[in-house]
Amino acid sequence: MDVGIIGVGKMGKNHLRVYSELRGVGDIYIYDIDKNTVEELSRIYDAIPCSNIRDLLKKVDTVSICTPTKYHFEIAKKVIEEGVNCLIEKPVTSTSKEGEELLKIIKDDDLIVGVGHIERFNPIVREIKKLIRNPIYIEIKRHNPSSSRVTDVNVVIDLMIHDIDVIWNYLFNIPENDDIKIYSIGNNDFRKVIFEFNGRNISLSASRVACKKIRQIIIEDEDVTIEGDFMTQEVFIYKKPEKYGEENFKYIQENIVEKVLINKVEPLREELKTFIKCVKNGKEFPVTVEQGVINLKIAEKIMRV
Repeated sequence: MDVGIIGVGKMGKNHLRVYSELRGVGDIYIYDIDKNTVEELSRIYDAIPCSNIRDLLKKVDTVSICTPTKYHFEIAKKVIEEGVNCLIEKPVTSTSKEGEELLKIIKDDDLIVGVGHIERFNPIVREIKKLIRNPIYIEIKRHNPSSSRVTDVNVVIDLMIHDIDVIWNYLFNIPENDDIKIYSIGNNDFRKVIFEFNGRNISLSASRVACKKIRQIIIEDEDVTIEGDFMTQEVFIYKKPEKYGEENFKYIQENIVEKVLINKVEPLREELKTFIKCVKNGKEFPVTVEQGVINLKIAEKIMRV
C-alpha cells in the first residue's frame, strides 16, 4: 500500500518515520511547502517528493494530513473529493462548523477517514477502561514546557483536546446532549476546567508554559485510586487495606499498591498500524470524524465559559 504525507513538520516527520518502519507500506510520497525539508527527508527515509498535492493524490492509496490546523479542512476536502483515504491529525478542523461541513462531504461509505487522537492508542487508556467501575472523580494533567511548535491554536485545541477525546469518546462515551456543567479559568496558554455530570466531577488542566512536562491521570473509584502516566505508560492501583490486630495492638496499613502490567508500545505506531489495517480491510477507523467534531464542540464550549 502506497501512502502519502501532506505536511512534514514535526508531526509529519514522525508519521514518515513510522510509515517507513511498518510492514505492508510500499512507496511513501511526501509534500510540504518547505522544499528543502522535503528533499532532506526524501534522502533520509527513501521517500518520493511531490511538487504539489494533486500529483501526490494520484499516486497513493491513503494520506496522512499533518499540516497546521488552519489548513486541515481545505486539504481534507480536496483529498476526500479525490476519493483517497485519509488520517487527519488532531484537531480534525479549526472549528466544529468546518468539521460538520467535512462530514457532509464524506459521502462514500467505503472511504476511510479518521482523526489522529494519539492517546486513544496509548496502552494505559485501554487498561484504565478495564479497571474503572464507578468513578467519582477524574483528573487529567497535560502540561508542556514553552514551545514554538504550535502557534495557530489555543491550549485547549492543542493539548486538552487529547483528554477530552479520552473522556468523552472512550472512557465514558458521554452523549453530546448530556446535561453538563462547565467551569473554566485560564488563557490561551493555560486552562483549568471542571465538568460536572451524572454525579461525577472531571478536572482537566493543560499548559504550554510549564517548567515540567506532565501527562497524568488520576481516578478516584469506589474502593480504589487509579493513577496513570501517559509518558512512562505505567498504571498503579491504590487500595484501602483491612485492619488487623494482635492482642492489644492494632496495626493499620496505609494502602496497598499494585502495579498493572502494561505492554508498552509507541502510540503513534499503533495508530498508523491500525489505520493501514482499517484501509486494507475496509473497516471504520476507531477515531471517527464525528468524534473529532464532538471534541471540538466541547473545546469551543470551554473557551466560551
